[in-house]
Amino acid sequence: MPAVPPFIVAIPARYGSTRLPAKPLRRLGGVPMVVRVAQRALQAGAGQVVVAVDDARVAEALVGQGVDICMTRADHASGSDRLAEVAGHYGWPDEAIVVNLQGDEPFAPAAGIREVARALAEDAAPMATLATPIADAHELFDPNVVKLVRGADGRALYFSRAPLPWARDAFAANREALPDGVPFLRHIGIYAYRAGFLNRYTGLSRTPLEQAESLEQLRVLEHGFPIAVRLTPEPFPPGIDTEADVERAERWLAGQP
Repeated sequence: MPAVPPFIVAIPARYGSTRLPAKPLRRLGGVPMVVRVAQRALQAGAGQVVVAVDDARVAEALVGQGVDICMTRADHASGSDRLAEVAGHYGWPDEAIVVNLQGDEPFAPAAGIREVARALAEDAAPMATLATPIADAHELFDPNVVKLVRGADGRALYFSRAPLPWARDAFAANREALPDGVPFLRHIGIYAYRAGFLNRYTGLSRTPLEQAESLEQLRVLEHGFPIAVRLTPEPFPPGIDTEADVERAERWLAGQP
């Protein structure tokens, strides 16, 4: 396995959430979710871990955790916009690798965090992300599961909430099972960027496909920038978006050794 390049992990942690109020402070196994995410980033070996917060209560929960805390504006449209503010605050060099670890991914595997940084370092693309094989037809047809296809060069061709790719002959006969030999992939929402691309990315105008699918990464493709895609070396447990997710996470934690 090639060496992991130096990288920074930046964690956008917005206090407000429609589906799960005060989400960063929700406790999982007695530990605030944002603290668990920060711990994962530290375990991955990041040279710097910064949590981008917009509320003093989130900042207070992170005191003493060995991470930097950057207070950001509350009106950012996306986590990427928030991280662009952070990059400007710290003056990171344009070539620095910044991993955007979502603030609702408390169980992100350290190996996956390292892999997305490695993917960016080994590709000339300004952005990289991860994927994992889709296991069953229900997952493929679920619009909440983002699918992607990639080219022979390992770069993304498209992301969609629709079933992708469409196995024409197989699905004409049966949509209850996945045909063999078709590379069905689920997108994992972790990104790495070169710091110099962050400001450029957030300055790109919104695009028709991005708005139709409600997928921010399509803005990058529509503006002509490539995204490198690697398979995750370890599974990413689902993120935390709802009360049901919190209950599921508590059950998962209870079953850990």
